[in-house]
Amino acid sequence: MTDPRTAPYAALLLRVALGVLFLAHAGLKVMVFTPAGTASFFESLGLPGALAHVTILLETFGGLALIAGVYSRVVALLLIPVLLGAIATVHGAAGFFFNNAGGGWEYPAFWIVALLTSALLGDGAHALRPTPNLRKAGH
Repeated sequence: MTDPRTAPYAALLLRVALGVLFLAHAGLKVMVFTPAGTASFFESLGLPGALAHVTILLETFGGLALIAGVYSRVVALLLIPVLLGAIATVHGAAGFFFNNAGGGWEYPAFWIVALLTSALLGDGAHALRPTPNLRKAGH
């Protein structure tokens, strides 16, 4: 049984942790690899370099939205393709364990599960703009 007193805080904790992780990954792409270097890496994978800039924006604004609790259920679902792309292009071929050379798909897969969990749990406590409940709206 879910404890209605603590569940909103569990959702808050998960939402904020996921947001911080996305900001950290965006920061890595901007401050360490640089946007140009990230674009070059994407191109080396056969992807358009512009997709690197889109990814950085998604990670940045998605991370901020999760932390703030702005439509976090929807944002969590919208960020899943970023991780699926990481698995498909980089981590999948490296095997399961993330400590393998090239980083396996274990960590991004767990991250996807955490995003799905966040979307199912809901916005949680202290969300600035909770995702509207379509059932209550009559849809």
